[in-house]
Amino acid sequence: METEHSLNNSMANAKKHYSSLFSLPSYKQSLIYSAIICIVGIGLSTHVFYGSFISLVLGTVFFIITIVTDLFVSNKVLKNDPIFILHRTSSVSLVGWLIWLAFILLGTILGVVFNMVLWIRFVLMGFAAILTLRALVIMATSENTLWRHIIAVLLQPMLCITTLIVFWTTNADVFSLRFLPFIILAPVISFIAVYLLLHTINRLGKAYDLLAMPLFKAFLLNWATDLNAPLEKHLEAMGKKEDIEISLLKFDSAKPQAAIIVPKVHPGPFKNIGSSLLPSMLKSCFEEKYQCTACTPLGILGHELDLVSQAQNQRIVKEVLAAAKFQAAYSLASPFVRATDGFATASCQIFGDIVFLTFTLAPKTTEDMPQELGRLVNEETKKYGFKQAIVVNAHNCLDVVVDTEEYVEELKRAAIKCLKQATQLPTKPFKVGAATIVPKEFTLKQGMGTGGITAIIVEVEKQKTAYIIIDGNNMVPYLREKILTALASENFTNSEVFTTDSHAVSALSTGNRGYHPIGEAINHDTLIKYIKKVTAKATANLEDAKAGGTQFVVPQVCVIGEERLDAVSTLVDKAIVQAKKVAPVIFSLEGLLLILLLLAL
Repeated sequence: METEHSLNNSMANAKKHYSSLFSLPSYKQSLIYSAIICIVGIGLSTHVFYGSFISLVLGTVFFIITIVTDLFVSNKVLKNDPIFILHRTSSVSLVGWLIWLAFILLGTILGVVFNMVLWIRFVLMGFAAILTLRALVIMATSENTLWRHIIAVLLQPMLCITTLIVFWTTNADVFSLRFLPFIILAPVISFIAVYLLLHTINRLGKAYDLLAMPLFKAFLLNWATDLNAPLEKHLEAMGKKEDIEISLLKFDSAKPQAAIIVPKVHPGPFKNIGSSLLPSMLKSCFEEKYQCTACTPLGILGHELDLVSQAQNQRIVKEVLAAAKFQAAYSLASPFVRATDGFATASCQIFGDIVFLTFTLAPKTTEDMPQELGRLVNEETKKYGFKQAIVVNAHNCLDVVVDTEEYVEELKRAAIKCLKQATQLPTKPFKVGAATIVPKEFTLKQGMGTGGITAIIVEVEKQKTAYIIIDGNNMVPYLREKILTALASENFTNSEVFTTDSHAVSALSTGNRGYHPIGEAINHDTLIKYIKKVTAKATANLEDAKAGGTQFVVPQVCVIGEERLDAVSTLVDKAIVQAKKVAPVIFSLEGLLLILLLLAL
């Protein structure tokens, strides 16, 4: 589990940076802010040298240049680049104007105190600064060719500085050809500085046999546009083939009633990448085909089995739908039983020859569990003569990070004890009811996936059990206990709460984790109200039922693998950390060189 712990740490570090990326203003907002900066900010700062009318004209010309060049860059120069749509291109120009305005204002103050030449020097330094900014942003994020990068970087600043030269030449004593070498050399120096930074970052990938910058661009493209194909293309290239085991427990009455689907696939790594969307995808596709309620709780595994792409997701979905055509045959079930050992809790219910067993460490952190735990349960069930064991990680409490390895022995003992208790109880005819509610006010950013809240109710004689499956990535401490207490008040003798561990909610919010576990950003009382509502709906659907199950393998599915996922996550983290260390050095040296060049002119 040490490797798993290291992987979780590296992924957390990568998602921490990913989720801290800022949002950009709309195009309308960028236009308004740019107009204020150009016409008001630049106009006022130049008023002391040129008077009201000329300064107003200058600011207006800058604003017009900005609008026209942004349109040209987005629609022609960087055409079809998914990052540089108009509102993002205008945002780059807006930030550039903010930087340039700071230099112009400082130069204005010093120019008034000393002389106008000092003002020009600061204007030129601001010009160099925005060249560097534009070069860094465009070269680090755009997949276009170099010559298109150069045009996109230079067009707006060069037109603006040319406009300034025209104004400066109205005062022959102030501006002369001596500043032209700076205007020519500044872009060259900026491009060299940015190249050095990107090259330094890219070299980090050699240790992992990866290219850091293409990988970073793919991450950024997913953040900015939700496109998953570029990043998944990298994951496909790095992936390895694995046989994926899938367990399916189905309940039928007069028609299909409910299904519990447990693929040995981890729903990650984050957002809409790889198998992050698989839980809700499997649920919706199964429900559409079989017209019944489905859920996808987490199996006993970790990030070592993240799928690499949507194509691999579709393979899993296709195989599950094909394998579910069997008729359920078992008409008897045991009551729900629960056993504990230390912090470990195991719950079990038997349907014919199928054992359904779940684990939790709540109120301790219940994160991914080692596959050896699932293998142990399978071996134990065979000793009792059962054909199939479906083993689920409830994944229903997240407090401080805890290494599950230290509780494995407790989990094993709880499973053995629980299984023994269940086998000693008589089996009886049972009823099943199921329903799903998707609360519209709960969003992905708040931690609720599109699969919503599903309830599967099992009634054996007088015992009524609720299985609550929430499409999310874990839960805050003691929320499970609140839910179980609320369900007990509704006459559910025993129940359990699960999350799907969907990583579709990850890398969407700020903070160290980059996601909200269920209950952190969602009101508990509102959530419990919905859970009561969905259980009431499921209870109303209770019918005499039969259970059936199957286990099968989807061969040679491409997964990212623990080692490569760790490498990708570590590289993303190290690349950003390296950039923070190296950028100040490179750009400080660039600034020093530019200052010396200005002073020499």
